[in-house]
Amino acid sequence: MIHKISKLHEEINNLKADNAGELESLRIKYLSKKGEIAQLMNEFRTIASEHKREIGQRLNHLKEVAHDKLSEMKELFAHEDSASGQHDLTRTPYPIPLGSRHPLQIVQKEICDTFARLGFHIAEGPEVEDDWHVFSALNFPDNHPARDMQDTFFVNNPSGTIVLRTHTSSVQTRTMETQQPPIRIICPGRVYRNEAISYRAHCFFHQVEALYIDRHVSFADLRQVLIFFAKEMFGQETQIRLRPSYFPFTEPSAEMDITCLLCGGKGCPFCKHTGWVEILGCGMVHPNVLENCGIDSNTFTGYALGMGIERITNLKYRVTDLRLFSENDIQFLQQFESAH
Repeated sequence: MIHKISKLHEEINNLKADNAGELESLRIKYLSKKGEIAQLMNEFRTIASEHKREIGQRLNHLKEVAHDKLSEMKELFAHEDSASGQHDLTRTPYPIPLGSRHPLQIVQKEICDTFARLGFHIAEGPEVEDDWHVFSALNFPDNHPARDMQDTFFVNNPSGTIVLRTHTSSVQTRTMETQQPPIRIICPGRVYRNEAISYRAHCFFHQVEALYIDRHVSFADLRQVLIFFAKEMFGQETQIRLRPSYFPFTEPSAEMDITCLLCGGKGCPFCKHTGWVEILGCGMVHPNVLENCGIDSNTFTGYALGMGIERITNLKYRVTDLRLFSENDIQFLQQFESAH
């Protein structure tokens, strides 16, 4: 892998283009979603944990070099066109208005950056999944309500076992099947549930889940991560509380509340006068889940947690109608131009 990166680094340093068309071809070759660097990023997922830090740094540096090199060549063509008096009459007239990032993407990045500082790296998986990775591997009984048509979108398939994922936990099961501990990942993505669309629910929404598996991982480790996350995300004065709950894939399980951001825990209509607002579910990974994914539950333990990005965005920006996130209302989106 290091040899491939070094070879590509040298190749990029020696790039040449005679016109804008050739430059665009080079950009596609190296920086597109199916380009050379993207392929190396895909291979990076299979690298052993002890080498990920070094190789990850090399890959990031390679990507920066490619961006700088192509930008330098682009500037050169721009100066040449200006000097020769040539102008592209198809270009949009200035000033070109800048757009803004979507509020859900702003919050998702903030969550991922917070966990990245704790050593978590991003893992992704397919949105169209099979029953095993969404339910069975996660210790869902065959008669669990989540399997019912009222909650899950089933894809028209003869086997009846292909679904739109209802949570990003399916990314966790795929990772556990292909990687031995230590595992420390965060899984952001879109999920789907068969619910009526209203101001407080939608048939699709976004989640971020985290998973940490290693030797001697305890609930105390989970609690410290939750405290760190809450204070980084909502302010250093934020307090948390954990309430016992039930999830098929964790045992023990808990739901986490934070002190209300509006009243500071004193009680108001937003928190229903309790002083607390629920933001996520969590718990220790059930031994059955570890065994289902080929991990020895007598040797390793772990914790998992998950939250809805819409829920966190509501808390941070006081967005009261979930439908606004998917309606492409320019006036709504422009409010977040200075949020990133």
